[in-house]
Amino acid sequence: MSMELVYILSAVFGYFVGSIPFGLLLTKMAGYGDIRKIGSGNIGATNVLRTGNKRLALLTVLCDASKAGVAALVACSLYGCENPNASMVSLVAGAFGVIGHNFPVWLKFKGGKGVASTLGFLLATCWPVALIALAIWLVMAFTFKYSSLSALTAASLVPFVAYFLAPNMDYVAVYTAIVLLVIVRHHANIKRLLNGTESKIKLKKEEK
Repeated sequence: MSMELVYILSAVFGYFVGSIPFGLLLTKMAGYGDIRKIGSGNIGATNVLRTGNKRLALLTVLCDASKAGVAALVACSLYGCENPNASMVSLVAGAFGVIGHNFPVWLKFKGGKGVASTLGFLLATCWPVALIALAIWLVMAFTFKYSSLSALTAASLVPFVAYFLAPNMDYVAVYTAIVLLVIVRHHANIKRLLNGTESKIKLKKEEK
């Protein structure tokens, strides 16, 4: 099998794993209806938290984070992690897992913003980078209480951290592409941050 075909299969596999809309499925099963009609309309954990159900939001984070990471690990395992090109196969599958989360075919390509799935991708492919990114997110979240600002700050620093900690420049290149996607997906949040109308992290259910 040619490497081009391996990469294509990895991308397709990663995309469909990443496109599973856990936030939507979990909130519906929990009786909250369509999460897209709540808060920001996003299917990610931050919007799930607006239901007031912290456990459900945590479960959504874990499920969303696992998608791209699982795709990366499974692709590497199936191809053979001892092979020279295994890291790139893993990176392709994981990156498309994040893309699948952002643009799921089942929801007319309207998905989440890829923060949790990006973290899972980083954990599976270069965990030191992931832990530093998570630490940055936590510091920003506790300090400023803006999920979007925390995500944007952590994501923006990933390529620089990866430059020093990742095994090679392939990681830096792929991570940079995913970071740019995260930033683009937060364009509306960036506008709200600039004009002071962005919502802060809330642990209680919003009043109707």
